[in-house]
Amino acid sequence: MGDQGSYGQFCPVSMAAEILCTRWTALVVRELLCGSTRFNDLRRGVPRMSPSLLSKRLKDLEKAGVIVTAPGSSGSTEYRLSAAGEELGPIILGMGFWGQRWIESQLSLQNLDPSLLMWDIRRKLDPQPLPARKCTIQFQYPELRDARRNWWMVIENGEVDLCSSDPGYEVNLLVRSSLRTMTAIWMGFAAIPRELEAGRLELEGERPIANAIQRWLSLSTFAPEPRQVS
Repeated sequence: MGDQGSYGQFCPVSMAAEILCTRWTALVVRELLCGSTRFNDLRRGVPRMSPSLLSKRLKDLEKAGVIVTAPGSSGSTEYRLSAAGEELGPIILGMGFWGQRWIESQLSLQNLDPSLLMWDIRRKLDPQPLPARKCTIQFQYPELRDARRNWWMVIENGEVDLCSSDPGYEVNLLVRSSLRTMTAIWMGFAAIPRELEAGRLELEGERPIANAIQRWLSLSTFAPEPRQVS
């Protein structure tokens, strides 16, 4: 990482921190742990990170032996965790569980990002409760500007594709709420039945898909963690 960022200590904690505690690095590792291997997919998991900084962090992680690179099937570079990188799984998850337990939910909900939320939902969505045919679910956040208001999940043959522009398919279910409400549901801060009853969450379309929302909308990995703060 260079002498400028060095703590100058022999302690293993300081040496690990020099690699992992630079800005965005833990989130890049989180995305790799979640299965992203291509540069553009990594970018979708850290949408506010510039491409140049992401490229630099990936080079730093490769130099540190945390990731390895290889040519992908399409000719692009693929990034994968090394054995050392895989060992970071419990550490990164531990940070997330700690944050879920101890960070006050209203503070968490100040950091709203529709592109990251939808990418997370796409990654965890369970196609099993959905019809075997092609199924399109539209998420709508009415308070957002046009370019970020509507998102579509297209589910076909067990694969889930996320679109930020209308793919042109029949919408089988429209999910409408504020971004804050959907983020709260995703993080386990709010329950779907309560949000439906209060009118903060609306479902329009095929009833079997709407009735199964609690099964196909798999929540955040951290949602089940018991919270120590409200």
